[in-house]
Amino acid sequence: MRVRPMIAATTGLVLAALLAGCNTRSDTEEANSDRGLLDRLPFTGGRGAPAEAEVGIGVNSFLWRATLDTLSFMPLSEVDPFGGVIITDWYANPEQPDERFKATVYILDSRLRADALSVQLFKQVRQDDRWADSTVDPATRIQIENAILTRARQLRIATIGD
Repeated sequence: MRVRPMIAATTGLVLAALLAGCNTRSDTEEANSDRGLLDRLPFTGGRGAPAEAEVGIGVNSFLWRATLDTLSFMPLSEVDPFGGVIITDWYANPEQPDERFKATVYILDSRLRADALSVQLFKQVRQDDRWADSTVDPATRIQIENAILTRARQLRIATIGD
């Protein structure tokens, strides 16, 4: 009768030892690999980021960072660095509280090119204490795209000197 508890205890120790041995990466390797991944993500601003495209991310890092910089005055609603989508929440200029804007930016390529960027703007105006959709001047969208592209070029030039 005493043999069963001893076998159960021994079996438990052997299983625990086997499970502990399953992790073959050392703590140093794990910390280094995690740090490397974080350095490559566009929203962390890591210094180890490649110049043109992020490893494992299909968007251009300069366009990504430039978009975040350009739209920093607007609250962010959704951010997908892997799909290259940035969606803001509604923003109303304090000087014009009866109109508000929302933006969706698509980064379509890993290269720094004008056609790798698509900006969609939405506008609402307040009518009788409720918001109604309104048209956006196409020039406004173009101005935002140009601001993002200009900032992306500035970021790219800044890395050439490093």
